[in-house]
Amino acid sequence: MRGGDYLALLAVALLTLIGILAETALNVTYPELAQVFQISLDITQWLTAGYLLMVTIMMGTTAYLLKRFPAKRLQLVAALLFIVGDVGSALAMNFPVLMVSRLLQAMATGLSTPMFFHLIFTLVPREKLGAMTGVAGMVISFAPALGPTYGGWLATVWSWRAIFWFVLPVALISLWLGQRFITATPAKQPAHFNLASFLALALAMFTWIYALSMIGRFGFTGLFYWLLVLALALYGFFIYLNFRGATPLVDLRIFQHLAVSLDGLTYFCLQFINIGLSLVIPIYAQYTLHASAFISGAILLPGTLVGAVMSPLAGALADRVGFAVPVIGGSCLLTLGAAGFFFGQAQLTVLKMTLLFVVLRAGFNMAFANTISNASTHVELQNTADVSSLFNMLQQLAGATGVVFLASLMALFENQGTGTMAMRTYAGGRIDFGLTFSLALIVFGTALVNYHFQAHRSAQTE
Repeated sequence: MRGGDYLALLAVALLTLIGILAETALNVTYPELAQVFQISLDITQWLTAGYLLMVTIMMGTTAYLLKRFPAKRLQLVAALLFIVGDVGSALAMNFPVLMVSRLLQAMATGLSTPMFFHLIFTLVPREKLGAMTGVAGMVISFAPALGPTYGGWLATVWSWRAIFWFVLPVALISLWLGQRFITATPAKQPAHFNLASFLALALAMFTWIYALSMIGRFGFTGLFYWLLVLALALYGFFIYLNFRGATPLVDLRIFQHLAVSLDGLTYFCLQFINIGLSLVIPIYAQYTLHASAFISGAILLPGTLVGAVMSPLAGALADRVGFAVPVIGGSCLLTLGAAGFFFGQAQLTVLKMTLLFVVLRAGFNMAFANTISNASTHVELQNTADVSSLFNMLQQLAGATGVVFLASLMALFENQGTGTMAMRTYAGGRIDFGLTFSLALIVFGTALVNYHFQAHRSAQTE
């Protein structure tokens, strides 16, 4: 790789970092924002849920865009969208302006994140792929967990508006680096955009998230189940249109590989746990343990830092011994951390939650980036854009699902439960911790099956 290639990757990495940081940075400011804009907390959560949803929708376009347009042009559009959205958020005087500005930032993140992986898959030699995707995984997993600490600190010391002003210089640096050093060109695959398939996918994801968001206020009503069925039907319609059109939005045929399908399930569950708990833990600490907003966000910081170190190390380990060791080992640690939250909930303190999150995040970062790297090795080179787009869509949809579903379950107990707020939050946390522990078990079991299958297939071909 040339020196300019590293700077090109840095440009997209910086934009991805601040874009994903923005996903969760406002989580600890919900009570303040609800008061400032005179809105309820279930409306406020759309600042995160809507952001994640827009990121996911945009990622549905990137497989097409990366094949159709130069990466340099896409980076320019993404950086400008983020800058406009960032300034708009910092200056917003009402909730609609803040929401629209957040969605512009989300569009930028939806472009930059798959672009980051695509440039890695096309620029980095195979023998360095694990280490480099480990760095990418560090960025993607570090930023959302750091968000509450970053947001809580700035909101406490200055103002929630400072959350946006502090990342603006980074966006400007990313814009300059990208336009100076990105030279990657798209694959020679002129194609038409499958608009019908895209609209079906966007409607499916919106309906899915909206249905989950209703749980907190109304519970599991008939309307919730009807919306859930509608979302599943729209997903099915998207698949039908995607295969029927002359140009698929994304090439779903990559999931014909069993390893890729199992990696997709693992990737979804990992990000559900990561983003979901990054929201639940600060809220639980504030209402049940009576910690401040800053302390509640800081609970995530040690685990975030350990995970940041662990990700590139796990990628380098994968380059030496294969993906099975870090993914299965990481799944073990993830399950141990999730088990600690569930089975030890009655004894949780700020310190214990911090230590358990360190264990959980170390396991998450060992497995996360290596999962998408493993999937990329099972497809043809021309399908790496589809792996990048689909897996990043999965992880963002998982994040949105985790945020909305876990927050809604907790809100259900807070709104309809009995006892003090601390008692009701404890009851909601019990459900959330149980669900994340169950998903951690699925991650562990899926990893065992996946790499047993891959080892068996490898033995047959020798």
